[in-house]
Amino acid sequence: MAASSGSLLHGAAEALGASEAALRLILSIFSGYPLALFQRYFLFKKQPSHIHLFNTVTGLCIAYFNFGSMLYHSLLCIVLHFLMLRLMGRTVTAVLTSFCFQMGYLLFGYYYTATDDYDIKWTMPHCVLTLKLIGLAFDYYDGGKAKTTLNPEQQRYAVSRVPTLLEVCGFSYYYGGFLVGPQFSMCSYLKLVTGQLTDVEGEKPNSVLPAMKRLCLGFFFLTIYTVFSPYLPDNYFLTEEYANEPLWYRCVYMTIWGKVTLYKYVTCWLVTEGVCILSGLGYNGKDETGEARWDACANMKVWQFETTPLFTGTIASFNINTNDWVARYVFKRLRFLGNKAVSQGAALFFLAIWHGLHSGYLICFSLEFLIVVVERQMIELVRDSPVLSHICSFALLRPLLYVVQQFFHWLFMGYPLVPFCLFTWDKWFKAYISVYFIGHIFFLMLLFALPYLRKVLVQRRDKSEKAH
Repeated sequence: MAASSGSLLHGAAEALGASEAALRLILSIFSGYPLALFQRYFLFKKQPSHIHLFNTVTGLCIAYFNFGSMLYHSLLCIVLHFLMLRLMGRTVTAVLTSFCFQMGYLLFGYYYTATDDYDIKWTMPHCVLTLKLIGLAFDYYDGGKAKTTLNPEQQRYAVSRVPTLLEVCGFSYYYGGFLVGPQFSMCSYLKLVTGQLTDVEGEKPNSVLPAMKRLCLGFFFLTIYTVFSPYLPDNYFLTEEYANEPLWYRCVYMTIWGKVTLYKYVTCWLVTEGVCILSGLGYNGKDETGEARWDACANMKVWQFETTPLFTGTIASFNINTNDWVARYVFKRLRFLGNKAVSQGAALFFLAIWHGLHSGYLICFSLEFLIVVVERQMIELVRDSPVLSHICSFALLRPLLYVVQQFFHWLFMGYPLVPFCLFTWDKWFKAYISVYFIGHIFFLMLLFALPYLRKVLVQRRDKSEKAH
């Protein structure tokens, strides 16, 4: 039966022009909807242990369907993590041990399984699990402190009691977030299990329509990606044909390629967000008008992602849960260093190695850091220049300025994505040579020129004000 199922999936994958692993992944993500419906109609307000068991069993089945016996990696890390919390208690030692063990296990997994291509292996969901378990260790540690010593965010996520092994397993294997996220806290998960995450107290949440909206949006981006991605392959950057095209063509290709490539991630996150909403986990209270919000598990702000002309705007709208996790458990926990730039650099380095050991990840996130710094300098320059401020505020020029800004925005969003998708230095180096390292040169020049120009503008403005 297993062989028959495998051959059937293999044939379907070939017909769709995808790998069997990718087809298994997408089927697993969509399977969250019937599972959420079952939990919604048959397990709502039922015995918590039954719901934990349901989430554990379904998550293990999804893991086995995708990775076979390799599911033991996740099971081992979950059980050992539970033992660390129980035996070490609410101590700094427990937090550091869990952090080092979980990250070390993930990195060793990358080291032994990674190839030069995009791999759908057990390490893919394990990177999501790693953040969940490390976050749980921090929250469990915070739960032992006096509330007055915690900030409001820490109070919100602090775990006040010792979780059981079944609770940790249900939290880790929850079908709506096991494979590709999103990240959510143990506190949110326990509220889901006890039926507290609903817009109508004591009744099932009115979440079907919001969930279907995210599902339809996911289908929309999946369609775009499926139609256009075959014409925009990653390895085209490595061909002589690409290198012989005019520079403007290579830049436009990189721009369009980057946009379409990101839709792969957008699709997965929107579909899984719909699963979380349907089960109730996406409930995020009510707004000032009394309308229910379903964005607790949102990994995408689609409208902002599509319309913002700023790099920082795109970053803020993309992979939100992971960025929030890193801000909460890495960036903010490094405040004792007393240097914001160092904390930002450490957070980006953590993100890079969390994605994998390929050099392309480090290049991608270092370029992201450089671009964000330059963009902030540019905004400060425009703010301090009366002439530039006047030009930007001129109504008739705004559409043109927006189009130009969007072109450069997406050109240089696709640029750092190249090493992220090509992984190894020989590939991304060849791709960058073909465009003469245009992004590196452009942003490094701006990095050194913009502070000088701003200084000159400020001095002239001050002299002008004194003269008057």
